Amino acid sequence: MVVLNKIYTRTGDDGTTGLATGERVEKWNLRVESYGAVDETNSAVGVARLHAAGDPVLDAMLGRIQNDLFDLGADLATPEREKPLGWTPLRIVEAQVTRLEAEIDLMNAPIPALNSFILPGGSALSAHLHVARAISRRAERLVAQLAATPGEIVSAPALAYANRLSDFLFVAARRANDNGAGDVLWVPGANR
Repeated sequence: MVVLNKIYTRTGDDGTTGLATGERVEKWNLRVESYGAVDETNSAVGVARLHAAGDPVLDAMLGRIQNDLFDLGADLATPEREKPLGWTPLRIVEAQVTRLEAEIDLMNAPIPALNSFILPGGSALSAHLHVARAISRRAERLVAQLAATPGEIVSAPALAYANRLSDFLFVAARRANDNGAGDVLWVPGANR
């Protein structure tokens, strides 16, 4: 259970922050950057949801994703160490990745295949989902970099979730553009 009864603690005034394990690290630590980008993604999804009232199925999917992103942030904020924690940390599990894949397939089924890249835009919901997708790609790059860092562990499901999320947001943006009918196609060299 999380209890937040005081918002500021002054413990970060020295440029450090606490991980879920109690360790203090610099605020620019790659692990902190990773879960910070996940938090940014969650915020962008929240803004997109302001425009999703006309699609309650998509809105429910996005709501589940927001909850999963808190799970992912908790996972990343709790590094695996040799010394046991004394409690079971929250981790992303394969079922969360599988659910994303199933939802991607469900949304993508009625959407025609692309024969061009698309520009972020179309409807307000689609544009906001593209912003969330771009932020999620940055989060994915940071999580992948963390996973490749000697001495750091990121589980395969956490890395897969970060990868799948941008795919979900791309397909969701196309769904929000009338299943691709409102997509704005890239025209290579159009303004030469």
